[in-house]
Amino acid sequence: MFLSIFAVIRHNHSTAPMDQPKIERLLRLMKMLSGNLNYTVEDLADRLHTSPRSIYRYLETFKEAGFVVHKLEGGVYRLGKESPYFKDLSQLIHFTDEEAYIVGRLIDALDDTNLLKQNLRRKLSSVYECTSMVDIVVKGKNAINVQHLVEAITSRRQAILHNYASSHTGVVRDRLVEPFAFTTNYIQVWCYEPESGSCKLFSTSRIQSVEVKEEVEWQYADRHHEGHIDIFRIAGYERTRIQLKLGVMAHNLLLEEFPLAERDIKSLGKGEWMLDTEVCSLAGVGRFVMGLADDIEIVDSPELVDYLKEKSRSLHVKIENQ
Repeated sequence: MFLSIFAVIRHNHSTAPMDQPKIERLLRLMKMLSGNLNYTVEDLADRLHTSPRSIYRYLETFKEAGFVVHKLEGGVYRLGKESPYFKDLSQLIHFTDEEAYIVGRLIDALDDTNLLKQNLRRKLSSVYECTSMVDIVVKGKNAINVQHLVEAITSRRQAILHNYASSHTGVVRDRLVEPFAFTTNYIQVWCYEPESGSCKLFSTSRIQSVEVKEEVEWQYADRHHEGHIDIFRIAGYERTRIQLKLGVMAHNLLLEEFPLAERDIKSLGKGEWMLDTEVCSLAGVGRFVMGLADDIEIVDSPELVDYLKEKSRSLHVKIENQ
């Protein structure tokens, strides 16, 4: 399995001393030339922080080591699948669809409070560069956008989210960002937005298209910080504790709509449950409570009570004016 890699390293070592950065660069180049994304020599040189001349030299080394190297339309280079070692190489660095599905399910089984969960997702997304891991969990237009976002994260580049439809402001416009992490199943992406000077969570389904700024590297990497995501899927850096006593209907609907709530629910017996959790915004829990007011009792949550009173007043005024 490793003969192809050793052959390349051995060839280079026979002509010049091989240091660790060069070995790592060769391995990364091998992975990129056999992945799902297409790269020109200039693209490869940029991502590997070397010169186009060095890339051409590495390509010749691959050929002499027994690989078939194809130059495709647009100046794109690929390792040919007919290469003697290609099967071993692809098995080494890629998941099959079935393997990716199983790994994804195993990671999903981890509790969301487990810090390893997002780290595993992020590392697998980076290593396998939008192959099976993305294809298994993301479909349609979203898959293309997610692939570009993973590319931006992997290459540490800024990106433009074209025609992003904000659910908070209702405005549809382009957003210049630095993507740096995904939530589970690529539903949302953490980005630093230079315009607002803050980290935000963007829903991948609300992006029309993604443009990776190949020439612009991250400028604010030291400001990239993931926030907390509450059980109602709202993200933020500040949290408010809320306690709700739930009846059967509220309990069942909560778990159906927001499965992560299960970790914060305790049975009180006799068809009642207590939800004791922290939320990043009162908007999500507020909508839930207002929709099931007859089956929910608010317990020791003054901020939520004040929020609902204000919402009720606003709704009353709106109805009166109709």
